[in-house]
Amino acid sequence: QVQLVESGGGLVQAGGSLRLSCAASGRTLRSYAMGWFRQAPGKEREFVAAISWSGGRTYYADSMKGRSTVSRDNAKNTVYLQMNSLKPEDTAVYYCAASPSATYYTGSPVTYAYWGQGAQVTVSS
Repeated sequence: QVQLVESGGGLVQAGGSLRLSCAASGRTLRSYAMGWFRQAPGKEREFVAAISWSGGRTYYADSMKGRSTVSRDNAKNTVYLQMNSLKPEDTAVYYCAASPSATYYTGSPVTYAYWGQGAQVTVSS
């Protein structure tokens, strides 16, 4: 098993940036592809970005494409989500998740086995 803890959330003005981190303990992150999801109040959890085991391949939701970068440092057992040009509609709880599945890139939450507790991101207008 792997335990995931997000950090770096907070309050930011529209147009600002935030970098979320996801630190893993337990099993090494090299064993998993990683994803970021978000959930706004009253809405379903949605895919944000994903990164392959080695970090060589990345995938983004259309809503975040061009404004975010997912990366990983397997030596530090940590995954990152850099978000720029933030908008009020980006306000949500952001979750990182670990997937052992080859279909992680689809962004389907069911392909992810382990989840963090979430980090609140609030973007003010």
